[in-house]
Amino acid sequence: MTQAQDARVALLVEIATEELPPKALSRLSESFSQSIANELAKLGLRPNNASVEAFASPRRLAVRLADVAPHAADTQKEERLLPVSVGLDPQGQPTTALLKKLTSLGLTLGKDIELSQLKTVSDGKQEVFVCNRLQKGASLTEGLQVALDRALNALPIPKLMRYQWPLGANGSLEEVSFVRPAHHLLALHGAAVVPVSGLGLAADRITLGHRFHSSGPISIQNALSYEKQLEVEGHVIASFKTRRDRLVDSLQRAAKGQNVVMPEALIDEVNGLVEWPVVLEGQFDEAFLSVPQECLILTMQQNQKYFAITDANGRLVHRFLLAANLESTQPQTVVQGNERVLRARLSDAKFFFDQDRKRRLEDRLPGFAAVTYHNKIGSQAERIKRLEQLAAQWAPQMGVSEAHARRAARLCKADLLSDMVGEFPELQGVVGRYYAEHDQEPDEISRAIEEHYRPRFAGDALPNGSIGQLLALADKLESIVGIWGIGLAPTGDKDPFAMRRSALGIARLLIEGALPFNLETLVQDAANSFSAVPAVAPPVADILEFIRERTRVYLRDQGHDAAQIDAVLAVCPNLFHQLPKRLHALAQFMGSSAAPSLSSANKRIGNILKKAEVTPDRVDPKRLQDPAEVTLGGLLKELAPLATAAAAEGNYEKALHALSALKQPVDAFFDQVMVNAEDPALRANRLALLQELHRAMNQVADLSKLAATN
Repeated sequence: MTQAQDARVALLVEIATEELPPKALSRLSESFSQSIANELAKLGLRPNNASVEAFASPRRLAVRLADVAPHAADTQKEERLLPVSVGLDPQGQPTTALLKKLTSLGLTLGKDIELSQLKTVSDGKQEVFVCNRLQKGASLTEGLQVALDRALNALPIPKLMRYQWPLGANGSLEEVSFVRPAHHLLALHGAAVVPVSGLGLAADRITLGHRFHSSGPISIQNALSYEKQLEVEGHVIASFKTRRDRLVDSLQRAAKGQNVVMPEALIDEVNGLVEWPVVLEGQFDEAFLSVPQECLILTMQQNQKYFAITDANGRLVHRFLLAANLESTQPQTVVQGNERVLRARLSDAKFFFDQDRKRRLEDRLPGFAAVTYHNKIGSQAERIKRLEQLAAQWAPQMGVSEAHARRAARLCKADLLSDMVGEFPELQGVVGRYYAEHDQEPDEISRAIEEHYRPRFAGDALPNGSIGQLLALADKLESIVGIWGIGLAPTGDKDPFAMRRSALGIARLLIEGALPFNLETLVQDAANSFSAVPAVAPPVADILEFIRERTRVYLRDQGHDAAQIDAVLAVCPNLFHQLPKRLHALAQFMGSSAAPSLSSANKRIGNILKKAEVTPDRVDPKRLQDPAEVTLGGLLKELAPLATAAAAEGNYEKALHALSALKQPVDAFFDQVMVNAEDPALRANRLALLQELHRAMNQVADLSKLAATN
């Protein structure tokens, strides 16, 4: 074991700041810790597999790395110099070019290295001089300075702040840019301070405790005592995860057997606001429960960062929980203050709700004539007419009332002009359902108004009702076709109109909802709905391929094989409701002994047919001469109708199983029969036989696309 390895101990780096953005805290912590860990590993100062502990609280970012050396080991490095023809003159003496090259590497010929020590290697074209030299390993101070600078530059900072900081003993000011003003830089290797700098600060062992519970700056003894000292002396739980777990546990205990509404994003945000979470319980007037609970919950979460509580049936109760950042000697005073603030917020929500219900949804529709959807596409009123047209057109295929479908499409956006949605855009559709119920619209129309936005994101629930499914398809297809039609298709990572999300939603609706629509017909219908808008020229083929590509991604995420997905989409590009059964049957078939041979044969048949100038439509049994083609023709005549009927019934496993019996006859045919016979009539008949075989084999999937995988 080397001396450097003997001295490997933990390294702690921390930046103490003003309060960091709570929503960004987790990302900042992950970036800071991983960047420093990776850079030190590249420099040979720590093993790649050594532990990395990230710490993050509202006023600090920190990382502790195990097994960090004070100095990286020296290494032998091979340097390519110059071609031999350039490095030596005709007399074999070193040229000026070679001497300059060696000098640039810190080597002097005849002193640090001899000409005889230079090796020659071939680069394929010429001989090149190569030398081996010792490269000194970086010290921890040098390496950490590089790692810290790069980590700070790489932070995903939402918005930089510029501030001035005293520099040096003379008190001159340096302008610094960072996410928030930084007050201390701590860097300890074991118990020793590592003399690095950053953000105008020189590293020491000092950090900050809790803003109210700590008595002053804290001197950290060594890298391993960090979180214990912070907790005991500073009243700070430094670990983001430990603090989060404590917060969740406290919330669940405070709920007293009821359910806490605590979405992950809210927990992380609140955890980014507190260094010492203390959960308190408050209450609000039960009269507010007359307002839709979605409104109340969103008010609590967005405006106040409170946690709502529901009963066993999912109904909101008039209790709420909050996470304070200190242990107050008068917690009830804290609770009462928060109750007063919440009362004002809930009063606003109730006012919006009561005011909105004074106007029917339908009465809001004329206002959409003045609301621009897109300046090249037209108004929201025109868009609603297109949704009505599509919903009525597709309603018979869904087996729903055309009148109800049209009515739901007419009202589905009306709540966008309500006060409640103006305050809380996230509630669009949700409050629309409540207002439709208040207007005594049929239940299926009210539900469709809420559901037509689904799925709003990956993993979101699909609409339950048929009209909701119909409207969701119309809404997403109209959006994609219109936006593409004015030349705003997604490019690279830019997708400002969330077209990829809409395409994924269409795929999920058709596949998971088993909706019996033809995708090409849907897209063409949506394109036709823009016939009165000259600026919109939808590229239907491009849009179809875009949706299919998102469908490929979705199916791969579901665990399906990529080659099998392509094979199925090649023969079933538009009937998405058939894809799961086809893929399941194909996966089963590919595990059979017949699959490799038939897939390869299918690919060979496809290549032969592509080269054929003319292929007759039908096989003439009288022209089948060779025993192998007679056998294949007879068996194909028997099995093809069975496979066709099974595929038509959706029994794709049966269809593929029927084809398995063709393995031996197909192998024999290609072993014994010359397809391109000299006799034109015989050649044409054999091509016709292959064409029938090709059609029979590709009813479930294009097997040729699987040949290379076997």
